[in-house]
Amino acid sequence: MSKGSLAIILARAGSKGLANKNALMLHGKPMIGWTIEHALASKHINRVVVTTDGEALAQIAYGYGVEVVRRPEALADDTATVDAAARHAIDTLSAQSGSVVMLYGNVPVRPHDLTDRALQMLYKSEADSVQSVCAVGKQHPYWMKTVDESTGELGMYVDNHIYRRQDLPPVYMLDGGVIAVTRHSLMRVVEGEPHAFLGEDRRAVVTQPGEVVDVDNEADFKLAESVMAAQLQSAKTPRMRTAG
Repeated sequence: MSKGSLAIILARAGSKGLANKNALMLHGKPMIGWTIEHALASKHINRVVVTTDGEALAQIAYGYGVEVVRRPEALADDTATVDAAARHAIDTLSAQSGSVVMLYGNVPVRPHDLTDRALQMLYKSEADSVQSVCAVGKQHPYWMKTVDESTGELGMYVDNHIYRRQDLPPVYMLDGGVIAVTRHSLMRVVEGEPHAFLGEDRRAVVTQPGEVVDVDNEADFKLAESVMAAQLQSAKTPRMRTAG
């Protein structure tokens, strides 16, 4: 597989949870700018494109010197799938990269090396796709409940007898940080299988709680502001030297 990857940054203009979220200013730059800079800093990405239906977002992308693919209306509403938007971008560009990275423009916080880690696993394992995940923590399915809407009766979502967090089996959820996929898998469409583009061999890279912030609403935006403020402050604070 070619080690030169194409990064496709997904950025719709519309959003029901937080209006114009991809263009909102966050610590001095548009939110999408953080994802563009992340992609440009990758060791394994040799081409970056933003797929969008928004003129303001297109102009932001041009300002960073990256390519833009204008999405048709059919791929610009909240029912459009990320893989369909990515395939449209590849077809428009006639891109031949052996691997593709899909990055959401509304994820301004992610580890600086996350994309490279995902691509390295994709190359090394020869898997079809690699996604980033984090531990579910207290939202573990073993501790989730069902409620009978007519009686209010409380039940267990997964029958178990585990009461200590330390005894819960490891379970992870997708965090939206990165999706790395082979071009071959991405171009695969199977009716009735919305995740067919991820292929058969699917792998994961693990992030720690708080390392990825996916902004969908005002609360997420405030969390991203807080996390980034802490990161920026940490970068400015000189480390104490210890005696040899």
